Amino acid sequence: MNLKKPIALFAGIALFILPFFLELEGLSLMGHITLGIFLLAAVFWVTEPIPIYATSLLVIFLQILFLSVQGPLFQLNEVPSATPAAVEEGVWEIPAGALQDGERVLLLVNKNRAEAVPVEVVGEDAETVTVRSDLVAANSRLVLDADHWLLEFPAPGYTSYLNALANPIIILFLGGFVLASAAVKYQLDRNLTRVILRPFGTKPAYVTMGLMLVTAGLSAFMSNTATTAMMMTVILPIVAQLDPNDRYRIGIALAIPFAANVGGIATPIGTPPNAIVIGALQEQGVSIAFGSWMMLAVPLVVVLLVFVWWLLLKVYPAREERIVLDLSGKFNLSWKAVTLYVVFGLTVFLWVTEAWHGLSSSVVAFFPIAALTAFQVIEKDEIRNLSWEVLWLMAGGIALGISMRDTGLAEWLIGLIRWDAMGAFLVLAVFGFVAAGLSNFISNTVAASLLVPLAVTLGASGILAEGVSFEMNAVIIAVGASLGMALPISTPPNAIAMSTGMLRTADMAKMGILIGIVGLIIALALSQVLWPLLGLK
Repeated sequence: MNLKKPIALFAGIALFILPFFLELEGLSLMGHITLGIFLLAAVFWVTEPIPIYATSLLVIFLQILFLSVQGPLFQLNEVPSATPAAVEEGVWEIPAGALQDGERVLLLVNKNRAEAVPVEVVGEDAETVTVRSDLVAANSRLVLDADHWLLEFPAPGYTSYLNALANPIIILFLGGFVLASAAVKYQLDRNLTRVILRPFGTKPAYVTMGLMLVTAGLSAFMSNTATTAMMMTVILPIVAQLDPNDRYRIGIALAIPFAANVGGIATPIGTPPNAIVIGALQEQGVSIAFGSWMMLAVPLVVVLLVFVWWLLLKVYPAREERIVLDLSGKFNLSWKAVTLYVVFGLTVFLWVTEAWHGLSSSVVAFFPIAALTAFQVIEKDEIRNLSWEVLWLMAGGIALGISMRDTGLAEWLIGLIRWDAMGAFLVLAVFGFVAAGLSNFISNTVAASLLVPLAVTLGASGILAEGVSFEMNAVIIAVGASLGMALPISTPPNAIAMSTGMLRTADMAKMGILIGIVGLIIALALSQVLWPLLGLK
């Protein structure tokens, strides 16, 4: 009997319950509850006793249950309160315990919110106080315990957590999924690959370059998993014509997943960590436009792709001088396919020109959703087959980040470390390398979900007097999460490449670790030189 799942379930549930029995200094009761949800999510996401998307839905359910004003904690408990007794017009007799600091009272607005109202004391005895105030009314509820735990956290309505399932970033990704699904259905991806590869000729080095550019370009706008699956079928005929001992076989098989992982960094829809970061920044009032993200990320992607290309050719040189590719085929010219081409091109144009027209990338993303379904370019079967579980996973990460911020948990966790002694650049490096390290063993989306709330809180806290902002911290986490590609389990593209039987784990680990380190060094250099010039403070 495999005990891994039962042990993981028990560990997650035990860690969820544990904070209920602790009294952690400086952390509110709601912060304790959120800590329990955070620990459960971390254990379940890493060990997967239930699917990771199911964990995200569980996170949202627990937030509604324990942190929303409609949950039983808030419905079954009340702040001690009393009503004032009228003495004369504008004069009230109130319990002595309702007077705060001798000059104000707290009026209960709803079950867990109170409003401070100034009063003038005109008389008092042992049990009551007579006050004058035009803001107190006969139906006012006077708070008798200003430190009651219900007032520590202004609990939102349950829709605040359900809204994570329709967060603008979720819609942005949904638009990308719809475009990708239609592109696969009408073979736009394959035809673009055929057209783009033709100019690269037959020399192995240039064939590798072409394959990497196509893979990275498609992964910027489509699922890197789907892109890798398609591109691996493209290279199989290449591998078949090579000598079994030709090391170029390994190099070209590694080029596809590595290019897919790197290419996803280029756009907000390229990989979920990018979306999680943009969503977290939006919660802080910072909006990064689609084109602005590309200006930050594309230089990194280009430099890193060149390095990966050079590295793979150096370590896995080709014996053959010429490789023949089958580039036959033609574009689908049916009216539905042409509609897709127009919608796809217009959507990408609107995304990269967001600064010109002012429509947010999420609003633009709804255009292909509406247009492609209205014209039945994609139908209900394709809609059913979209990667809904990825959207749920992202929503759980977004919702967890919101509650960690609002309950003070993220700030409390940040306060456990002497960040001010580390320096701004070291903080960036720590977040980047931790994100990359975690992403080698767990989903990069999960790694970003766990780290981004901490980074955002640190940047916004002012702990670093001359340090980086939450923007820089968050972006470096997104990059680091995408650079965790050392193992077959690190990313779906790695797993797909490994499943072909052409690779050994040792080859992937050796190259993946080196590429991750170099990629982070390049990103950290850009964070000091280029990114501030582009407005990332």
